[in-house]
Amino acid sequence: MRFQYKITVFTPTYNRAYILETLYRSLQRQSFRNFEWLIVDDGSSDGTRELVESWQREDNPFSIHYIYQENGGKCRAINRGLEAAQGELFFTVDSDDYLTDDALEIVNRWEAALPKDQKFCGIVANGGHSPTETTNTLFEGDWFDGNAFDMYGKIDGERALIFYTEIHRKYLYPEFPGEKFMTEAVTWNRMAYDGYRIRYYNDIIWIWEYKGDGLTRAGYQVFLDNPQGTALFFREKAVFFHYPLKTRLGMWYGFTCDAMDRCTNDQIARYIDMPRWLVAPMKGVHNLLQFIRKKR
Repeated sequence: MRFQYKITVFTPTYNRAYILETLYRSLQRQSFRNFEWLIVDDGSSDGTRELVESWQREDNPFSIHYIYQENGGKCRAINRGLEAAQGELFFTVDSDDYLTDDALEIVNRWEAALPKDQKFCGIVANGGHSPTETTNTLFEGDWFDGNAFDMYGKIDGERALIFYTEIHRKYLYPEFPGEKFMTEAVTWNRMAYDGYRIRYYNDIIWIWEYKGDGLTRAGYQVFLDNPQGTALFFREKAVFFHYPLKTRLGMWYGFTCDAMDRCTNDQIARYIDMPRWLVAPMKGVHNLLQFIRKKR
């Protein structure tokens, strides 16, 4: 497939007009110009559309494309973005983050160096609080080749993931009615399980600035509020990592405890793929332990 741009910088946003300009100005400073900025507005009511339209009228060396959708969550926004992307590479940069001035030039250089005879789905760069400071652990050497599963052990912290658009389109996020969140790792895990590799770099090209209204600060609550997406992540991880029965029992118990106030026994068993008859005993154990803790 022929793409119009080398890179699609993709930004899903929801009521972030107050901070979005920081990212916009960083894109204006990019030394590399062969990219588009694709924004999927996930139902904002704060003037985001008008703000972006004002930027579209400015004399920028890159195209700005804006799509509005009813609020459906980040993963739905990513799916919509992948459908519309015109860049060979798909680089998700959240609305409260921004890029170093040479970020896209570096990404272009890294991609050109990837072995074309191997099964690579993309690149992972480092992120930081500034262009020179990160809380993430640096590995030996400038880069190493692995897969997304390395983010469960070798690679820590928040990272910048850049995928080939054509490959990422094969791994759209499942969408569950009534739910608006699932971890992005669902598709990353599927890529790794299918044999796709990733090249990791230590270089910081992405600067994060978490806000109180973001998903990161929401913590585990977003998992609890979206049990089907959460269960999908856990049960696929159990398959991909070949969990033994003891580990699966722990996973089933944990999910039962988390979902018991939101889901029926049938739903719990179906979502996490566990025997239906185990749900009630696990609830009983949980309630007994809660009773003992209160007595103490």
